[in-house]
Amino acid sequence: MMRCLIALLLAAGLTGCATGGGMAPESRELGYAASPESTLRQGINLLADQGYVIRHADAELGRAEAVLSRWPGYRVQLSVTAEGEGARASLTATRGGRPLPPHLLDPLLAALESRLGLGPWAETP
Repeated sequence: MMRCLIALLLAAGLTGCATGGGMAPESRELGYAASPESTLRQGINLLADQGYVIRHADAELGRAEAVLSRWPGYRVQLSVTAEGEGARASLTATRGGRPLPPHLLDPLLAALESRLGLGPWAETP
C-alpha cells in the first residue's frame, strides 16, 4: 500500500515538472482608433510579412495564432476586441515554449499602429 502511494506521488511530481510550471505568457495591449476587423487583418498581414506562419485565424472571434519555425520557435497570439469606436489589440508570445517578456512585443504593436495609418510613423497606403 505504501509503495503505491509513493509511486503515485512520484508520478504526480514528475507530471508537474513536465508541464513547465504552468506559467502563462503575459499579454501586451494597445488601443487603436481603427475598426476591429481592420486591426485584425493588418495584424495578421504584419505577422506574415515578418515571416510568421498563420496557423489559425478567426475573424468572428477576433483571434489569430502565428508561429515562426526557426529556433528556438516563437508563437504569437493576437486577439482583437471592439473598444468604443476603435479596437484593442492584445499580443502574447512564447519562445521555445516559455513565456516571452511582454515588453518585447512593443515593436509589433508599434508596427501595427503604423500599418493602420496611426501614430507619427504611419505608413502611407
